[in-house]
Amino acid sequence: MIRLLITAITLVIIGWTATSTSRASAEANQSNAPFNATTITTFSEPWAMTFLPDGRMLVTEKGGRLLVVTQDGKKSSPIKGMPEVDYGGQGGLGDVIVHPEYNSNSLVYLSYAEAGSGDVRGAAVARGKLVLTSDGGQLEGLIVIWRQDPKVPGRGHYGHRLAFDSDGYLFISSGERQKFNPAQDMKMNLGKIIRLNDDGSVPPDNPFADQGGVATQIWSLGHRNPLGIAFDAQGRLWNQEMGPRGGDELNLVVRGENYGYPIVSNGDHYNGREIPDHHTRPEFEAPKITWIPVISPAGLMIYSGDLFPDWKGSAFIGGLSSEAIIRVTFDGENAREAERFRMGKRIREIEQGPSGALWVLEDKSGARLLKLTP
Repeated sequence: MIRLLITAITLVIIGWTATSTSRASAEANQSNAPFNATTITTFSEPWAMTFLPDGRMLVTEKGGRLLVVTQDGKKSSPIKGMPEVDYGGQGGLGDVIVHPEYNSNSLVYLSYAEAGSGDVRGAAVARGKLVLTSDGGQLEGLIVIWRQDPKVPGRGHYGHRLAFDSDGYLFISSGERQKFNPAQDMKMNLGKIIRLNDDGSVPPDNPFADQGGVATQIWSLGHRNPLGIAFDAQGRLWNQEMGPRGGDELNLVVRGENYGYPIVSNGDHYNGREIPDHHTRPEFEAPKITWIPVISPAGLMIYSGDLFPDWKGSAFIGGLSSEAIIRVTFDGENAREAERFRMGKRIREIEQGPSGALWVLEDKSGARLLKLTP
């Protein structure tokens, strides 16, 4: 209660702020932002996108469709051979990335919500060979290489973002499925960051390999709903995740570390029950940025292009409830919010294109694909 009162007073005095190790220093409306936003096309509930080597995009729609899209907005027929997704709530078709050696193996990775036996479900990751045609294509040899364990009731907090590191290991963000305690339970892979070989097998040098079971998959634990993971130029892994009532986070993900949820958080439960702040339990890794009020982060990209030279090395986060794009700058292992561009729509995904332009997906039905250029 005291924390909520303090937060309310703070909001009255200064409007909004990003708190913790960093405070927001700038904010801009799209009208005076340093980019032009061009509408390319629209989608029905898009969730993720990635670029193919030829410059076209793969775009997922939550209802289960995967589309090939040209940079001028021409959409293919839906790709065939897709997995059956459990659509509803926060669930459906999720992330899409290509294998680091896609040019030689044509492998594509998908995450999605998968139904179990009875009223349970969980995230799954599958990979298959993408065979393209003049108007779409097909995924061949699709196999599931990872599943959340166990499947549980409910349709929230899947996480299921995907990223490869420079050594070819696959990282998966696994949400705690709104069940809280699994994030600390080493017999479950919920509320964790997962590290696998590209075929879904477990690297023998994972930090908890000696514990057996699903613990062998775990890279870090104590996460809530991690909806973005990305590597910076130094090979460091960052993740953003939705906090509870307040307390969205940006974390530097370190091998074997515990990020504390639900034991600690800089937010509180939705029913008003307080959660101790990170500073009360220094044995847990604290976020580099905490947002109060929340931004509802979705997607995370670290910019390496030349089209916006002043942004090189910055992270970009899509904001759902904040209807914004948030730019974050780094100073070694520290981070701060540098700018916030108000977009007027929920932002689901942001990616860097081949030319260095930023490509942005809005959320929900009728969502636009935007291209941001200087």
